[in-house]
Amino acid sequence: MVVAAARHEPQTVTKHGKPTVVVIDAVEYDRLKRLDHFTVPGFTDHLLAMPADDGGFEKLNGALRDPDL
Repeated sequence: MVVAAARHEPQTVTKHGKPTVVVIDAVEYDRLKRLDHFTVPGFTDHLLAMPADDGGFEKLNGALRDPDL
């Protein structure tokens, strides 16, 4: 019964009223294992990947806006 139900959604098995294991569909387990191999870049990685200003950016000549407006 647990196996049949796990094909539709994860099933929590308890021991003495406390969650012990979760039974999931084998296809879902394989999908989750594949996700384990991916690494998500951190915020620092994003900042370091930004292009540096080596003076090649065009400077805009204009008046600053009046903050009281």
